[in-house]
Amino acid sequence: MRLIKTTQAINEALVQSMHQNPLLVSYGLGHNDPKRIFGTTENLVEFYGENRAYDVPTSENALTGVGVGLGIAGVGSVITHQRLDFFLLAMDQLVNSAAKWYFMFGNRSSVPVTIRLIVGKGWGQGPTHSQMLHAWFAHIPGLKVVSPSSPYTAKGLLISAIEDPNPVIFIEHRWIHDVIEDVPDEIYHLPLNKSRVLKQGEELTIVTSSYQTNQVRALYSFFDSAKVSIEHIDLISYAPLDLDTIYKSVNKTKKLVIIDDGYPVLSVASEIAFRVVEKLFSKIVKPPLCILRDNIPEPTSFNLTKSQYISNERIIFEILTYLDRNQDYTNFHSKDLNSLHDIPHPDFKGPF
Repeated sequence: MRLIKTTQAINEALVQSMHQNPLLVSYGLGHNDPKRIFGTTENLVEFYGENRAYDVPTSENALTGVGVGLGIAGVGSVITHQRLDFFLLAMDQLVNSAAKWYFMFGNRSSVPVTIRLIVGKGWGQGPTHSQMLHAWFAHIPGLKVVSPSSPYTAKGLLISAIEDPNPVIFIEHRWIHDVIEDVPDEIYHLPLNKSRVLKQGEELTIVTSSYQTNQVRALYSFFDSAKVSIEHIDLISYAPLDLDTIYKSVNKTKKLVIIDDGYPVLSVASEIAFRVVEKLFSKIVKPPLCILRDNIPEPTSFNLTKSQYISNERIIFEILTYLDRNQDYTNFHSKDLNSLHDIPHPDFKGPF
């Protein structure tokens, strides 16, 4: 086994992709600084030089426009924004240029750009450094929107995104950076439109993505001990949605819970719930349950964010209530079932 962190897997995907495609460039704010964007851009400038791996001035709209222009000229690029929130200054370039180009020019020209958007959370990140806006991006026709949950999915998705001829939004949760997993050394691809079934079960389908996937994985032993047979789906892609995998699972379990680190109004979770009810109304035994954030900007305070984040305790309580089960979970000992709500584990370092 070759166990590496998510940051290493992302770096490996970039190094191998730039080696494979001599025209590919990678850039962003802090790209070549000592921390190398959490270590994800390590060695790129040393291997490929400043013409292909470079820092840029602080102008998100302009630097995204550079990627769009490069793509039109046939040069692929990976643009990294250290916080998703910073990228909001470049929405015009994304929505009115990159996403539309392939359609406006009769499918004869495209914009091969991958935009890495890192989501902040915890450590007092506050309302303007912590937003999870995947539903917003998924709403835009012409965009693919993906989000890994682990080193394996991060490397495979990023390589596929880079090779895609059209724009891909790669949403990268800061809290998965330290996740360790077995990752192949060679180049491999994961489809940008297919979910992964991580656990087979009979009683309940649970759909998650990004960091929430790791939360539920940490609770497998609890659900097993409580004799709750869950089928767990890692969504991976927000656009396009792999509804067929969800339909197949819910057709078997008859019940669905979606855990979504987004806001409740027009969320990815509500879209999935509606589609399942529409498709499988006569099959399901109760309406789907959506577990989401509160519909407020995220507070900065440690104490105020306790009620904002989706805790493991909340997941367990809401699922048991949904199933009309009364198990006592207070004695369940999990390293992730603790009061450290604003960091994923005690050794986590942040915020930047």
